[in-house]
Amino acid sequence: MVVIENMLAPQEVAHFREVLRSLPWADGKGTAMGMAAEVKNNHQADPSAPEVRQLANQLLGRMGETPRLVAAALPDRIFPPVFNRYGEAEEYGWHVDGSIMRIPGSNAVLRSDMSMTLFLSAPEEYEGGELVVATEFGEQRVKLPAGSAVVYPSSSLHKVTAVTAGQRVAAITWMQSMVADAGMRRTLFELDQSIQALLVGGQVDRAELDRLHHIYHNLIRQCAAT
Repeated sequence: MVVIENMLAPQEVAHFREVLRSLPWADGKGTAMGMAAEVKNNHQADPSAPEVRQLANQLLGRMGETPRLVAAALPDRIFPPVFNRYGEAEEYGWHVDGSIMRIPGSNAVLRSDMSMTLFLSAPEEYEGGELVVATEFGEQRVKLPAGSAVVYPSSSLHKVTAVTAGQRVAAITWMQSMVADAGMRRTLFELDQSIQALLVGGQVDRAELDRLHHIYHNLIRQCAAT
């Protein structure tokens, strides 16, 4: 799991919220696949609405400009972001995201390697509504400030706990990574973050940094799907 702080600035969050507030919301069960539909209880903005498409494209652009996200996911394809809303007593029980997803409006499909939740509601706006992801280290509970996001393996069991007061609004999307192996993605991310830390520190010989960059990119060449 990787947290991306302040992916959207406060004024951008306010814009997203204002646009979404004026749109109709449909039952989220309509987009759930298989067993997930049985435990999904939320609402979703119409992905075909021009306003939603504009927000989705804006968010896609920001994702590509976020180095920490790119390093964590190494995205090859990204599902157009969708926007969901949880009111009181709404929740999404334990489920696994579909492994293969068809990209709307095309014949292309993607393999869901990484999922992302971008929080658009501030934590104090609602009670409950935590994203809970089952990991090898136990259940991880996530409730981030508005504008921050979390990226986690799509293969993980996860849920959104019931909202008991207020309203939780978020954007979600899925990514197919250039590197299919989750363990190698994690290794590459850790290597990238170490290189970035050394760059900031400025106390490492440039030749050593070049050698690390050489190793990093050659590993990607070896592991990336073509």
